Amino acid sequence: MTRIDAVYTGGIRPLPPEGHPSGIFKQKAAGPVWLGAEGLDGDAQADRRVHGGPWKALHHYATENYARLAAAFPDKAALFVPGSFGENVSTTGWDEDAVCVGDVFRIGTATVQVSQPRQPCWKLNHKFGEDGLMRHIAEHCLAGWYYRVLENGPIAADDSFELIERNARPVTLRHLWFAFQTHRPDPAVLAQLRDIPGLSPNWVDKLNQRIAWLKTEIR
Repeated sequence: MTRIDAVYTGGIRPLPPEGHPSGIFKQKAAGPVWLGAEGLDGDAQADRRVHGGPWKALHHYATENYARLAAAFPDKAALFVPGSFGENVSTTGWDEDAVCVGDVFRIGTATVQVSQPRQPCWKLNHKFGEDGLMRHIAEHCLAGWYYRVLENGPIAADDSFELIERNARPVTLRHLWFAFQTHRPDPAVLAQLRDIPGLSPNWVDKLNQRIAWLKTEIR
């Protein structure tokens, strides 16, 4: 068992330079924040087509990833600080190599389940002023992950963060990400990943579409 380093929420603000609305700007919460099926009270997402909702209610980012990004982009190192990726919670000791799809964690009195990896988007490039950032994050699986909420409750910094359930055949977030990104993967492998208990419907659809395309190409 570890503990939550911080909880972050934020509203919608214009993202320079074009002023696109974004919910990536977060502030550290001073006390407990209620976590419900749609996410944290006081937290907003600008584009609900790709952010938020019950299968992406909470975004978790590994604190260790900031050091990895600082090493890759030393000129931007001072900008890579917890909360700057728009995450809702951060921890030390859990990253994409340690967390598996379907993992169930208890955060304080709330219970959440890992539903999918985060897909990095162009807004990260704009926020940090670094054109190659999104690609680097995707190439190294450093985008964090999402939860759906199984049991509502308040969460706060220093709350316990405990793994309480894991699938019988665990698949790490990194394994899923790179298996999907592989050039011409085996459709049978993707079908196994599609059936991971707890995987979000969005990723089930993504895998089904990739499988269908691969089978068409094989014919």
